[in-house]
Amino acid sequence: MTAYKDLSKEELLELKSGLEARYTEIKAKGLKLDMSRGKPSAEQLNLSMGMMDVLNSSADLTCEDGVDCRNYGGLDGITEAKRLLADMMEVPKDNVIIFGNSSLNVMYDTVARAVTHGVLGSTPWCKLDKVKFLCPVPGYDRHFGITEHFGIEMINIPMTPTGPDMDLVEKYVNEDPAVKGIWCVPKYSNPQGITYSDETVFRFANLHPAAEDFRIYWDNAYCVHHLYEDKQDYLIEILSECKKAGNPDMVYKFASTSKITFPGSGIAALAASEANLDEIRSMMQMQTIGHDKVNQLRHVRFFKDVHGIVEHMKRHADILRPKFEAVIDVLERELGGLGIGSWVKPLGGYFISFDAMDGCAKAIVAKAKEAGVVMTGAGATYPYGKDPHDSNIRIAPSYPTPDELQTAAEIFVLSVKLVSIDKLLGNL
Repeated sequence: MTAYKDLSKEELLELKSGLEARYTEIKAKGLKLDMSRGKPSAEQLNLSMGMMDVLNSSADLTCEDGVDCRNYGGLDGITEAKRLLADMMEVPKDNVIIFGNSSLNVMYDTVARAVTHGVLGSTPWCKLDKVKFLCPVPGYDRHFGITEHFGIEMINIPMTPTGPDMDLVEKYVNEDPAVKGIWCVPKYSNPQGITYSDETVFRFANLHPAAEDFRIYWDNAYCVHHLYEDKQDYLIEILSECKKAGNPDMVYKFASTSKITFPGSGIAALAASEANLDEIRSMMQMQTIGHDKVNQLRHVRFFKDVHGIVEHMKRHADILRPKFEAVIDVLERELGGLGIGSWVKPLGGYFISFDAMDGCAKAIVAKAKEAGVVMTGAGATYPYGKDPHDSNIRIAPSYPTPDELQTAAEIFVLSVKLVSIDKLLGNL
């Protein structure tokens, strides 16, 4: 294919005319397709329906420690749920606290505690003149929403194929005591699907923070979310690496079953050092008597152990894989060689990251919406919703049916082509 930049004005106008006719034809269908968030489809949710049957009115609801799961108690979760999620997170069970359904909630609370009470005796952030967070970009909009909510200054750190730019991370963390944290989605990152390299993890573990209360907010949301059985990314375990490097307290590690069982009714976990967990438990006592132990027991009885999770995730992959491949196929077939966009084919996670020509992302998303496809807002993958290049778009293939996805992908590439042609014509 000839790159669009090599076409003459007349050729671009002729191409635009044909594309507009097709766009008008699709727009007339009045479609309503949602690719805005990484929601599991109904077919995926159905995989966990057996979990509704493992407990009933005649079930023994006593956990292995003898605690009646119907009653109060168990501030940090039942033992068997700790073991299940600890195995999934590759950490010792004694380094885990089990929470409710949302790891985002746990992250919010973790930041909130630091703001109001400080971290392990350090000055509460609310009493400091300046608090900064590093934000690998493009990244997860809800992470950025938390730090923005608390008035924390966010600093963009460019992502590379091996993770965040660690030269920049080291410079900020090691030299600026106002830098208190960094958001990380280290495996199949949101939205690019990048997994941090061994060297990146080692460099994280061996940071020398200027701030004693600096923490790595390690959101391992996609730790078991592979698309392929024979092609899987591997991520070194950060908690043990920090301990080996003499920084045992430097990381909070988060995970949940939100995209494994039911997003609205999963269980979340935080893994951290003994010192961090002791402090968190002491504050949790003021907040709750314990989270939903019946739901924790339900998850354990359904999966039995981490091998049950692994087998379950293979069934998720069987549903997701064709959807990801369908989108990638359309991108490669329709946009390959045109020089108006680039993308990464991920091996896991929930998203495909697309980079348009500079200054085009907002217009592409708006054009797709006009034709009936709702996508994540352009700029959402950057702090404050401001993509300095207006180029990154997050594609979420999980929720639509395969037929809907095919149509949505076609609308998307049409929008990319039309907006790119207008951009090029404007530059002539």
